[in-house]
Amino acid sequence: MKRIIGLTGGIGCGKTTVSDYLASAYQLPVLDADIYAREAVQLGSPVLSKITGRYGSGIQLPDGTLNRKRLGEIVFSNPAERQWLEQQIHPYVRSRFHSELDRLVAPTVVLVIPLLIEAGMTDLVTEIWVVSCSPEQQLQRIRERDHLSLEHAQARLNSQLPIEQKVARADVVLNNSSTREALLKEVDLALS
Repeated sequence: MKRIIGLTGGIGCGKTTVSDYLASAYQLPVLDADIYAREAVQLGSPVLSKITGRYGSGIQLPDGTLNRKRLGEIVFSNPAERQWLEQQIHPYVRSRFHSELDRLVAPTVVLVIPLLIEAGMTDLVTEIWVVSCSPEQQLQRIRERDHLSLEHAQARLNSQLPIEQKVARADVVLNNSSTREALLKEVDLALS
């Protein structure tokens, strides 16, 4: 049976660090929900048409592509709008995972799904790995990485299931509160 690791965690917890390491050190295939979500809203896609229909052409950049920053401002401050957007994107993402999993012959595959639990995609995986750190570390990391105000960073953090609830569903918890090296050692142990 194929081992399908569902890698999740809160925003800014270190999912990318872990997935990059699994791909480079272990040559595991990594499928990323964020990449599929970007595909779902690419220029000319049905999902982009629905988004434009809902929010108007101001949601697009001059070249017609989605203004992701503007959309983020709308959906991260309004749970109902975020839910509507996820209902447009998640079926596409799920479909892409299915087709890639059918195609891949590797014994172990990693699915990076930030909203694994929230989106009800746990049925796609055989085990759940949660990367965690403190909410204070999350805020600091996403503010630095995404150049966000405290208010916008907090809104993004609040839009996700609290990390404790993700940890409660985890088969493996990777604590990213100290060094990168310590985190990668935890990954090595979890994979063995």
